[in-house]
Amino acid sequence: MQDLDRKASYTGPSSNRSVNQPFEPVVGDTIPTSVLDPNDPYRREHQIFPRLTENQIQRCREFGITADFHGGTLLFERGDSCVDFYIVEAGAIEIFETSSQGERVITVHRESNFTGELDLFNKRQILVSGRVSSEGATLIRIAPADFRRLITAEPDIGEVIIRAFILRRTAFISHEQGGVALVDKERSADAIRIERFLRRNGYPVRLLDPSCQGFAEVIERHQLVIEKLPAVIINLNEEVLYSPANHVLAKALGLVEDFDCSTPYDVAIVGGGPAGLSAAVYAASEGLRTILIEGEAPGGQASTSSKIENYLGFPTGISGQALAGRAQVQAMKFGATIALPIEAESLTPGPELHTVTLKRGEGSYQSLKARTVVVATGATYRTLSVDNSREFDNSGVYYAATALEGDICTNQEVIVVGGGNSAGQAAVFLSSKAKHVHLLIRRPSLVETMSNYLIDRINSSDRITVHPYTEITALSGGRHLEQVTWENIQTGASETLPVRHVFLMIGAKPNTDWLSGVLATDEKGFILTGADAEASGSWRTGARTGNDRAPMLLESSVPGVFAIGDVQSGSTKRVATAVGQGALSVSHVHAVLAELVHVS
Repeated sequence: MQDLDRKASYTGPSSNRSVNQPFEPVVGDTIPTSVLDPNDPYRREHQIFPRLTENQIQRCREFGITADFHGGTLLFERGDSCVDFYIVEAGAIEIFETSSQGERVITVHRESNFTGELDLFNKRQILVSGRVSSEGATLIRIAPADFRRLITAEPDIGEVIIRAFILRRTAFISHEQGGVALVDKERSADAIRIERFLRRNGYPVRLLDPSCQGFAEVIERHQLVIEKLPAVIINLNEEVLYSPANHVLAKALGLVEDFDCSTPYDVAIVGGGPAGLSAAVYAASEGLRTILIEGEAPGGQASTSSKIENYLGFPTGISGQALAGRAQVQAMKFGATIALPIEAESLTPGPELHTVTLKRGEGSYQSLKARTVVVATGATYRTLSVDNSREFDNSGVYYAATALEGDICTNQEVIVVGGGNSAGQAAVFLSSKAKHVHLLIRRPSLVETMSNYLIDRINSSDRITVHPYTEITALSGGRHLEQVTWENIQTGASETLPVRHVFLMIGAKPNTDWLSGVLATDEKGFILTGADAEASGSWRTGARTGNDRAPMLLESSVPGVFAIGDVQSGSTKRVATAVGQGALSVSHVHAVLAELVHVS
């Protein structure tokens, strides 16, 4: 066995813990049930810190090397990327985080445990550091490429590892470990935007405002300028960013991955909602070189839903964000590259390769080539036809109803605008948090636009009132929304209420501006596919293959470019449909790739 020298000197774990810091379990310790929530991932010790069997360890040895490590050897450090995977044969590995307050040991991996969490599936910067305990250790060390082979070749081991990785990231988020601090004097619009971006990307964040213990100390220690808040404090180097744009924050946290554009991709998927994630899972699992490009975070409109209860296989429901997170892990497990937050700027069709130009921040562009393109950019909720509605974005007007928004409006009256399932799910969820929910619809009832199970819930709740034939006509307030005026469009009667929170889930505007003049669309801007694309007169017959064939079911007016999910003309706006189209699009991709091989 190899004897590896230490990477850094050993300083020992800190035993100091502030009274307001969450309990930090160590494997082997008895975790007090009075401290941990029943749903806390750390309570599921046999799953979050599982012990591999001797048979499983033996099979893992074939993918790496076994080596002795000196006590205190630094195996990996927060901010590293593409780190190795370690299995403990003897001794222990301490997982810790470091900040200006000192060191905190999060957990200790002992015999038969293993290191890692979700960032081992991508090239992002890891959240924590790991070192060999003082007595030294014998470890199986597996390089990133070999780790991927292990997950694929040994599915029973892969299942144990993936479950543990998901739980570990969930624990980091719930215990605010390995993340950043978001400091603000109030819950401002910028602070909500930043928090939403981090949470949707599964990044741990600790919120600090004047009501939190230690707020004044943090302000003084980092010499924060109150007038410039909110600020994000990155613990790795104590860097402070004031009101950073999403792409700036993503770059600072290592969320932006470098990916290889020198070789064409078999399929480039634009959009990370359920449709795009489904296409990525199926394409990557079938061995296609796959990249998914997403402008903000995985999930699309589905991630704004607190609970989806009519999706197959989840009888108790699942949040849109949880569904998207699991799908992202699946896609990465099979080798798909998830590129975010990166926006598609334009599409240039070609005879053999299509070119997608990407925007990677202000004034930064990059192009990639792909044999096929799947457009899954979805749609966004429309705003109110009130002149100043955008002035209150994230400061009273919201386009999502997740736990973040629910916490903001606890014990207050709120308004939900819209008659579809998303609006119904929002109303039901918010009714458990808010004092009362007013559901405003322009139609006479919900029957034509909402699923029956949601209508029943709404009708049976004394905390939800449906207002038919009603629309908002005015918003007013200072830095935050303070009151709302609505009007009955039949009678003309209006009413003004002191409501500070409005949730908009009305209509849908397709995200197709970047495709202007390239693909045929309907009058509303949704992409025509199949027979509709051919009937539009824009179908480019034989443009790539020389075949006089009709477009496939999900194919746009450009051969080899497909449209799926909410961005497709005539789509049903259902998660299950989007997922099904994502799977079907990959069969179309295979057909086009076969055509290209035949022609060449």
